[in-house]
Amino acid sequence: MTPDQLFAPPSVAWQRLSPRWATVRRIGAVISYTLLFAVPAVVLGLIFEPWVVAIPVVAWIAFLSWRLIRIGTLCASWGYAELDEDLYITRGLWFRRLTAVPYGRMQVVEVESGPIERAFGLARVKLVTASASTDAMIPGLPPERAAELRDRLTQRAETGSSGL
Repeated sequence: MTPDQLFAPPSVAWQRLSPRWATVRRIGAVISYTLLFAVPAVVLGLIFEPWVVAIPVVAWIAFLSWRLIRIGTLCASWGYAELDEDLYITRGLWFRRLTAVPYGRMQVVEVESGPIERAFGLARVKLVTASASTDAMIPGLPPERAAELRDRLTQRAETGSSGL
């Protein structure tokens, strides 16, 4: 078995996320990394000569540029597949991850959307399962698709748990 086969869903194609999700992630990265590097830049500027501020600024530009480029590929690595008994979610580039969630183990299916996601017309479906360590999430979905997925998963969870 090859690594690609290990992370492939059985017999179906992955459903991919909206490309707008990469834009949402890029905006979040700019905000986060600007705040992360602004504090050291100000402190260094106050303690040392003003030219020392260039060190965290150059680091910020380099790190943020690398991160912005990688976000597109990282977002494209996400996918999900609905099978008869399980929901499969995959993600990751360097450290790949495949999560199989049996419908009968789902306890709560939530739809969430933050302010930046709403501005771009996106939502995420969050699954709470019977396992404390297997809560899963599918981000970057248009609201209609998120609502349809929520309804299907809720129906399948009710059907799957009725056999317990």
